[in-house]
Amino acid sequence: MTTHRLKTWPDPFAAVLNGTKSYEIRVNDRDYQMGDILHLVEFFPEDGMFTGDQLWVRVTYMTKGGDWGLPDHLCVMSIEPVGSEDDEPA
Repeated sequence: MTTHRLKTWPDPFAAVLNGTKSYEIRVNDRDYQMGDILHLVEFFPEDGMFTGDQLWVRVTYMTKGGDWGLPDHLCVMSIEPVGSEDDEPA
């Protein structure tokens, strides 16, 4: 299991936080695997600033590039929350 720290724009971050978004679509340049932890950190791209808000989610399922017509360089990861703010998972 690997933990990946990922910049996440405000709208998708809020959707994961409130439970309406349960997936991440990313360029698969980190060899993501089921069971990995994604450390999502909220980031404003316009001014290059982090808000300080953060979430930890676990990858529960993956569709890799080449499957179902997904471009080779992308992956879709189903995620479930495992911690937020100061609740970093062990």
